[in-house]
Amino acid sequence: MSQEPKRLKDVLDQGQFAVTIEYNPPKGTNINGVLENAKQLLGRVHGVNVTDNTAAVMRAGSLPVCRLLYELGHDPVMQLTCRDRNRIAMQSDLLGAHMLGIRNILCLTGDYPTVGDHKDAKPVYDLDSVQVMGLVQGLNNGRDLVGNKLDGSTAFTIGAAVTPEAELVGPVLAKFEVKVKAGAQFFQTQAIYNTDQFASFMKAVRPFKVKVLAGILLLRNAKMAEFMNANIPGMSVPQAMIDELRAAGDKSEDVGVEIAVRSIQAVRPHCDGVHIMAIKGTHRLGEIITKAQLT
Repeated sequence: MSQEPKRLKDVLDQGQFAVTIEYNPPKGTNINGVLENAKQLLGRVHGVNVTDNTAAVMRAGSLPVCRLLYELGHDPVMQLTCRDRNRIAMQSDLLGAHMLGIRNILCLTGDYPTVGDHKDAKPVYDLDSVQVMGLVQGLNNGRDLVGNKLDGSTAFTIGAAVTPEAELVGPVLAKFEVKVKAGAQFFQTQAIYNTDQFASFMKAVRPFKVKVLAGILLLRNAKMAEFMNANIPGMSVPQAMIDELRAAGDKSEDVGVEIAVRSIQAVRPHCDGVHIMAIKGTHRLGEIITKAQLT
């Protein structure tokens, strides 16, 4: 195994500008593509999120992929949704994750099964994301959810999600505060496209002593942008960007890279890092990091 990776927590605590990226596990057992891409980004990112059946589409689990990335030398961020497990299973998975070197947990509610590919699946939602943060805090303090003492506690850094571009800003800020009180130490946002709105959001949350990483999503074409505007709450890709992507024709992904780079440069003065998401475009991650001068 390679040497212990530099931890995302240390980067954030030291006030460095953090860079995290995101992978979907494969729908199957072929993990080669993820690992090859991840090898190329060693030393260039501070954390690597692994999604947990995102959009309710069944994939390989987050935990084993996190371990494989850890063995490469990355510091994984294990996403944990409330949709598929009850409180017993979540605590069990968390204890196992800690044994395997994982130290960052992003607590998420999870999309309802009807949006995914197993529409008849029964959702669990035994806890919500805020309750899971409390659960993780308990494990960190050496107790399970009902107060039983653990033989060995965890040492997780707790992450949460936030949607700064939601139409109703008040409820978003209120939920942000609830998550901070529940133990969130860092936030990764949904994709940011309106820099002024994001700057205003950051001004409002700066009194909280937590770190915020702005979400940057690679738009591969105009159709993708329009789909997201129509189907993802809090997503608002400006029409000018959609027109720019459409005008690029076959070069739309190249334009998407340029938009991502511009977005990183625009949000950088306001936040503590960026979380770059490149759905079906992970081969462009290195290029985005280079062009945005994040290395």
